[in-house]
Amino acid sequence: MNTLSKNTLIKNTVINATPSHEGRELLETLKQSVAKALERKRRLGQYAVTWQDGRPVVMGDDAPGQIEEPPRS
Repeated sequence: MNTLSKNTLIKNTVINATPSHEGRELLETLKQSVAKALERKRRLGQYAVTWQDGRPVVMGDDAPGQIEEPPRS
């Protein structure tokens, strides 16, 4: 696994392991928006597709069968 130090320079771009205050606020807003959208889908009886443990997962009462991954070449 590739790990990054606290501040890593990759192709002239600095990647900070610790997000800025603004970055943390944006991430929190995004999390709240996704939670709200998933809750709305649940209340409406719609299924949702999420990502879990490196695989797509369908959730909800009307969800089709699990998504099959295409064969890897």
